[in-house]
Amino acid sequence: MDEPVEVVVVGGGVSGLNLLRNLSEAGISCRLLEARGRLGGRVLTVDAEGEPSADGFDLGPSWYWPRLQPALARLVDELKLEAFAQSSDGDVVFERMSREPAGRYTGVGSSAETMRLSGGSAALVRALSDKVVAEAIGLNSLVTGLSLETHGVDVIFRDAQGSEQSLRSRFVAFCLPPRLLEATITFNPEPETATSALWRDTPTWMAGQAKFFALYDTPFWREDGLSGTAQSMVGPMLEIHDATTESGRPALFGFLGIGPGERQSMGEEAIKEACLAQFTRLFGPQAGTPEATLFKDWAFDEFTATAQDVASSGHPAPSASWVQGAWADRIVLAGSEVSPAEAGYLAGAIEASDLAAEDLRSRLGR
Repeated sequence: MDEPVEVVVVGGGVSGLNLLRNLSEAGISCRLLEARGRLGGRVLTVDAEGEPSADGFDLGPSWYWPRLQPALARLVDELKLEAFAQSSDGDVVFERMSREPAGRYTGVGSSAETMRLSGGSAALVRALSDKVVAEAIGLNSLVTGLSLETHGVDVIFRDAQGSEQSLRSRFVAFCLPPRLLEATITFNPEPETATSALWRDTPTWMAGQAKFFALYDTPFWREDGLSGTAQSMVGPMLEIHDATTESGRPALFGFLGIGPGERQSMGEEAIKEACLAQFTRLFGPQAGTPEATLFKDWAFDEFTATAQDVASSGHPAPSASWVQGAWADRIVLAGSEVSPAEAGYLAGAIEASDLAAEDLRSRLGR
């Protein structure tokens, strides 16, 4: 058994890293366990080959809104991260029916400034991880169970070699979706029925979604006076945007409108062909010959979605209490889905983890 700590943080996404940072700064001994071999969770910024990159394309969340999400904006400033506005200059395209050409309309812009981080959303992950001690983070550490003991909690996990390990702590903070928690981690004793049902019935925001990117050598749509924004009732993508990086690497991306089951039946190559055909309809023949494409289906990411997320999706609702019964004294939920105001968003990850840090500092008398 590893050396005991005061708090075990489960999940190395934005919420987990922010919580680890907050607790460590308060002098609280922590260990973060992340199932993946990388940090970031649903934040994944990659290059044209699909490899993690410091100047790439966001396969997960990409935007934030400073005026609407001041806590995240303050953190971006505190970490001295650079940001830039989502490109929206130019006309928009709307595709209403398959039997008629798409229409072109004057763009109206956004009611709230939509921003992206320079280098991609992974810049936030890197900045947060730089604020904590590397030895406090365990990658390839899959938590499988918790046991409530007189001293606190025993956390059971599998390490990179597949060996079962145990870590003793006073508290455990779960920085992952409640639905994923309920589906993948066993508890001794079992949580109260109402608690398990609440976790299971809380949708994981965007878990059933997929994104397709086409990367080009030039932003030809801008040269044609188009913003890169498009809406379609034809598909396969329903919503399309300019994904060009701040460094000038041109790209378009779209959210798939077909469900996970149909995507799985089609296969990635057929999806790619259908998406490129749609880009060509909307933006002209140059859109059909990208330098590279990227595709990420979050519905089949084992550390993001469950079978329930594949079957149904939606926006998580706030709850007055995420844990009831015996476990309420030992665990807290701190992932984005439990944020009172920004559930599912990057800002929600910050809000939820800040609140959890305050709660744990109080419990530990710090």
